Formats: sequence, C-alpha cells, structure tokens
Amino acid sequence: MNILITGITGRIGSNVAASLVAAGHTVRGLVWPKDPRTEKLQPLGVELVEGTLTEVEDVNRAVDGVDAIYHLGAAFQGGGPFTESEYLDINVKGTFHVLEAARRNKQLRHLIFASTDAVYAKYPPGGMDNPIREDEAPRLPTGWYSLSKSLGEELCNGYVRSFHMPITIVRFCLVVGAGEILDFRQFYLSAFKNRPEFANLWDGVEKLIVLQDTGNRPYKKHIADVRDIVQGCGDVLDKQPAFGETIQLGGPGPFTWDTAVPYLSEKLGIPYIEAVSQGIPTHYQFDLSKARNLIGFEPQFDIIRMIDDAIAFRNGEDIGVLPT
Repeated sequence: MNILITGITGRIGSNVAASLVAAGHTVRGLVWPKDPRTEKLQPLGVELVEGTLTEVEDVNRAVDGVDAIYHLGAAFQGGGPFTESEYLDINVKGTFHVLEAARRNKQLRHLIFASTDAVYAKYPPGGMDNPIREDEAPRLPTGWYSLSKSLGEELCNGYVRSFHMPITIVRFCLVVGAGEILDFRQFYLSAFKNRPEFANLWDGVEKLIVLQDTGNRPYKKHIADVRDIVQGCGDVLDKQPAFGETIQLGGPGPFTWDTAVPYLSEKLGIPYIEAVSQGIPTHYQFDLSKARNLIGFEPQFDIIRMIDDAIAFRNGEDIGVLPT
C-alpha cells in the first residue's frame, strides 16, 4: 500500500515508517520544512512532502493518492511549549484537514488516528484498582493537549458515523524510546527533593527511590516500549474489525516500582531507598483485551527487557530502534 504518516519524524512515526518499508509498503511523510530529524529517514527511502497540518493545501497534497494514513502528527506536551491556539490549530483543525482530505480520497482503505491515555482521569485519590478499559472509562481530559486529542477523537467518530469512513482511534500510553527508561525521572530521588516528605532524604547524592502510597503499596504504572507501539500500529492496519473502534495500546503489563527500581539499581550501580509519598499516587494499568481480540496485538517488552535493551543501546548495540 501507499501510506502517509503525519508526524513521521517523531519517535513513533519514524519507527512505524521503518517497519512499513520493511514490510514492502511505500511510505510518504508530511514534514515541517527544514525539520532536522528528517536525516534519520534518509536510509528508508521514503517520500517527504513539506508542509504543515494547519495548511489545507499541504494536507491535500500529502493525502492525494494514498491508500492509508497514520495521523500521528500533533502538538504535544513534550514538544512545546505550545499556546492554546496552537493546540487548537494543529491538533483539532489539523485533524479536520486530514479527515476532509481523506474523505475526498476514494481509494482510502484505512485512517489510523493516534490519541493518548491522557484523555483518562488516571490519577484519582487512592489510585485505580480496576484496569482501564477503553470502552468503559470515560474521557475526562484536562489541559489543552488532552482536550485537543479528545476533540480529535470526537471528529473521527463523527466522520465514521456521518460518512462511514474506515477510521480507527489508537490510544497510546506513555511511549519510551531507545535508552529513555534509564532517565525516567520518577525513579530518581532528585525529582522529589523539593517535596516536604522527601526533604530529609536528600543529601545531595543521587539515589533511586521505590515510591509507595500511604497504604504502603508500591507505585504502579503502565507504559510501552516504542517497539510495542510500532507493532500495534502494524497490527491495526487494514483490519476491518477495527474500523470505527477505539483501541488502547500499551506494554505487556504494568510495572511496579518495587520490581523496576531494585533491578535498575543493580544494573546502574546506584543505591535505592523506599519512601512513602503523601500525594496522589500513580497506580493504574490498562486492560488490553480489546487490542488482542480485534487486531492480534501481543506486546513483548516488559520493564526488565526495556531496561536491559536501554543499557545495550547506550553501549552502542543495535536494538532495532531509530533514535528520537
């Protein structure tokens, strides 16, 4: 198939492009003019169309003649700062431009819209005891990024209902690229040294920290290695059971701090401590049964493998991931 990827230079987009090219597809990317990250795409031989999601003609040129679209491009928290108007223009109006261009493309077989787990209220007091299911947990976005992505979802659902378009919404959890798990801030005491309950633990020397809530439960979080997200993006492509559906993607399961931090401590040679946080805890996971049942998604990279591969990547080994 001829496939367009918006956001092709990002950590997910570039690796999705590499996977699609390896599978024999022809890939086109919509890129900002003079985006320096296009250099990593050169070995892939993909077609690059310069333009922006905010310009209708740029989007029309990019969409023309393609069979499928991965709409990954967006203004997001880690890439800013962005103003409220920029979130609206890029994430909402930009999605509208992609949908309109796709609607006029009579050969389009599938449009995949990338959303986010930020649309859930994942941090209630006391944490979440039950796994999050995408068809049961309400969207409760806060802040302009999650609000704009929620509006993008609503646009996609509207185009499915109104025009019977083959659209799938995939919600990504926190996605970790090559080597990045080693720098995950919530594993490090220095990230909390200015909070009163941790002030007496900080002596100027970095340590790892096993965070616990006031009930002495270790923190629990569900993230994903970029390779699992790329796998999910490949699994969903052209799958008719996924048309009109919203599907959560994530790693094989959640990790807890009492598993991840001691292992990281052993690998990095940094001591760790245990400490209770008085704040709202991190304690959630996703139910991925819908992704498994509809598209055959089987993620492979748990927290231990992520740490091992991150160390290998830092040591110059090839783990099959393009740099961010």
